[in-house]
Amino acid sequence: MTSTNPALPGRPCSAAAALGLVGEKWALLAVREISLGNHRFDALVRNTGAPRDRLTARLRALEEAGVVERRPYSERPPRFEYHLTQAGRDLNPVIRALITWGDKWAVDEPPAVLRHRDHALEPALVCRCCGDEVTQGEVELEVRAPGWSRSGPVG
Repeated sequence: MTSTNPALPGRPCSAAAALGLVGEKWALLAVREISLGNHRFDALVRNTGAPRDRLTARLRALEEAGVVERRPYSERPPRFEYHLTQAGRDLNPVIRALITWGDKWAVDEPPAVLRHRDHALEPALVCRCCGDEVTQGEVELEVRAPGWSRSGPVG
């Protein structure tokens, strides 16, 4: 893995690189479904609503990126299930954040609720170093990409 991708236009950014790998709707919905335990292609098609050809292409790209892996479950005919790799499992907080945002801003009534033990999940960003909850006003950007500052290209 490289720290920057020169093929991406604009500011060198890990978010841009990540979106290049998993930022398409069907890709993240496939990751959601696999994380919910739906591993077979027909279930992924049904539960995402994706066209079969599009989902096939997204799953191939996710496999090439190391986000999912195919595991055989039938030899005749050859059939595969999809499972998340560690990289795929690390997308779970992203999916949870999108659900939380969507519940607040994109739907009138949440169609499902994430639960943590005996209560609805209330996600928060917590710094692992100090244990404090992180708020927007406390975060600073340290630009490490040569030729860039917070406001854009230098020079």
